[in-house]
Amino acid sequence: MSIRISATELPGILLIEPRVFEDQRGFFLETHHQRKYSQAGLDVNFVQDNHSHSRLNTLRGLHYQLAHPQGKLIYATSGEIFDVAVDLRRSSSTFRKWYGVRLSSETHLQIYIPPGFAHGFCVLSDSADVVYKCTEFYDAEDELGVLWSDPDIGIRWPISQPLLSAKDSVLPVLSQLPADRLPY
Repeated sequence: MSIRISATELPGILLIEPRVFEDQRGFFLETHHQRKYSQAGLDVNFVQDNHSHSRLNTLRGLHYQLAHPQGKLIYATSGEIFDVAVDLRRSSSTFRKWYGVRLSSETHLQIYIPPGFAHGFCVLSDSADVVYKCTEFYDAEDELGVLWSDPDIGIRWPISQPLLSAKDSVLPVLSQLPADRLPY
């Protein structure tokens, strides 16, 4: 098998370690191979790829979609990020729990975050390029979010003064969201 997929403490979130072939020229790896990923336990259909470039201390998120929820396969192609998923599924035994992992262009680790989770990341290097594959098309009218610093979630971000978009800086805390604005 050319990849290793491991479960995390939050059901559905998977940590993926692709096989990297390195030599004096550099490296090669498959960032996604439908058949191999499916055989290893990640059997989803991706329909859209996104690429984000951000500078040091940028924090993007926490975002989620309700009517068109996206599963996301995320990895850093340059730099290092701290990537976070928060379980927003009201019916889940891990509701409000979060999982965070460092992803970098040196480790080549990937994370899969299933629908029903909010996603965000912060940049730990001078800059970072992040690529993520999505299982559903983006719909701007369907994007919702939770404030990155919500004390009821308690994410331990490795930065204290993030650079935020105007939109992300005024997202509500989870307790302000009505039940019908959260995944079941």
